[in-house]
Amino acid sequence: MMQTGNEMMRPQTLPSLRSHSFDLLVIGGGITGAGIALDAASRGLAVALIEKEDFAYGTSSRSTKLIHGGLRYLKQLEFALVKEVGSERAIVHRLAPHLVVPEKMLLPLYEKRGLGYWLTSLGLKVYDWLAGVKAEDQRKMLTKQQTLAQEPLLKNLDVKGGALYAEYRTDDARLTIEIIKLAASKGAVLANYVEATGFAYREGQVASVWVRDRLTHDSFSINATAVVNAAGPWVDEVRELNQSRQGKTLHLTKGVHIVLPYHRLPVRQAIYFDVPDGRMIFAIPRGRITYVGTTDTDYHQPKDQVHTSREDAWYLIHAINETFPTAHVTLADVESSWAGLRPLIHEEGKSASELSRKDEIFESNTGLISIAGGKLTGYRKMAERVVDRVIERHFADKTYRPCHTDQLLLAGSVFGHLSDVRALESQLATRFGQYGLSGSDITNLVHLYGAQATRILEAFERHRTGVAEQDLLAAEMTHAIDHEFAISPLDFLIRRSGMLYFHRPRAVNQATFIVDFFATRFAWTDEERQRNHDQVTFALAEVIQCKA
Repeated sequence: MMQTGNEMMRPQTLPSLRSHSFDLLVIGGGITGAGIALDAASRGLAVALIEKEDFAYGTSSRSTKLIHGGLRYLKQLEFALVKEVGSERAIVHRLAPHLVVPEKMLLPLYEKRGLGYWLTSLGLKVYDWLAGVKAEDQRKMLTKQQTLAQEPLLKNLDVKGGALYAEYRTDDARLTIEIIKLAASKGAVLANYVEATGFAYREGQVASVWVRDRLTHDSFSINATAVVNAAGPWVDEVRELNQSRQGKTLHLTKGVHIVLPYHRLPVRQAIYFDVPDGRMIFAIPRGRITYVGTTDTDYHQPKDQVHTSREDAWYLIHAINETFPTAHVTLADVESSWAGLRPLIHEEGKSASELSRKDEIFESNTGLISIAGGKLTGYRKMAERVVDRVIERHFADKTYRPCHTDQLLLAGSVFGHLSDVRALESQLATRFGQYGLSGSDITNLVHLYGAQATRILEAFERHRTGVAEQDLLAAEMTHAIDHEFAISPLDFLIRRSGMLYFHRPRAVNQATFIVDFFATRFAWTDEERQRNHDQVTFALAEVIQCKA
């Protein structure tokens, strides 16, 4: 059941879900579910995956967008977790160097805050060893003068020294989408906007899952030998459907990020700094913007209504101005924001920031396997553990390939090294710059799509109308619809292009064009078009709601 191109679209996918019996059905289309589907399909299992919203809708499009080695987990003495995610980030970088980009992180050090200079030096040395960091990327300790030269915006009086260490920046939603696409190419049948509504049993064990297509409102069942619940913040809700929510439960925490124009916080590199209350915050430059986060607070509100509040934004702004006193950032500078939930495992007596980020697998007496916790960086190993459990429980009498997802390059990844990414950017800028595209347009395309940027630009070239920005948007949206399961303008604005977060002014200017393009492609009625237009308008307002 190989799927490519238009075969990924719903009219071809949904009949397969109805008509086939699967070895494994995955509930949840975030990074964890996507990784499980890819691992299982690449080993030879017949796999289906459903997601009640869009792929990467929840946590997997709202993280700090770092594939990092877990420096903070040294404080919690979680050495095994640091070692695993440190090793994994090198693998993910190799699988998609255009999406997972090395980023030198500056850690300013202060007197009577944090671990101090020598403990930090020792901690980073242990971190480099556990994470297997290459010699050229290992930590470098800095004097006060060197630290301030590295980042002149820092408050001069407070800084006592600093450290440079290695991290990797990514686009979490794009990474998830590319894994989804790769799983489809390996035979997995995947559908967004399909919600699990109940379970059916045979001899006390899960035999099928009742689902509802949220676009057509049709209900049907999917037959599967094994079912995995990888629903992220909604894991406990799926366990309730299965009447197996007992023992350990989730503890949801909220993380928020605000986006500022780069000229309002022109940091020279990514910075990981602490604030007087002990929390750690990132400031990460990304092209025309700098984004800042994250918070770590308990969350008890509806999961579909998480957003950055005025209080959240003020907290981050105060932290910015305390650390970079000449920035004078205000609420008026916030260009966009996002907020997401971390589905951590509850531990009595621990605060949000103290909870472990380790993943755990739960298995109900009806055979439902659930996984919660974990980190973006560790998605591949989490998937391996789950698929191993599925095979052990249900297919021990069969022989499957061992996990080999560490060898599966993501779509668009034809690069041996980051320098190859830069070379492609240069080639495409030379070839297509004559049409009015800027260097930043080309760079953005390559970092989002890798070698697939060539296909998008060739489509742009074929269908030019003379309005370069809209012609490029049309080519991108065509790619998103035909090859990436995009159904709505918000799928494109948030989880395919990231435009809502990283270039909101462009999203505002082109909102009507984007909605009209989708309306034409999907032959929407006037009512459907208006509903989608209202959704885009609401989203554009929600990301600056903290300014109200």
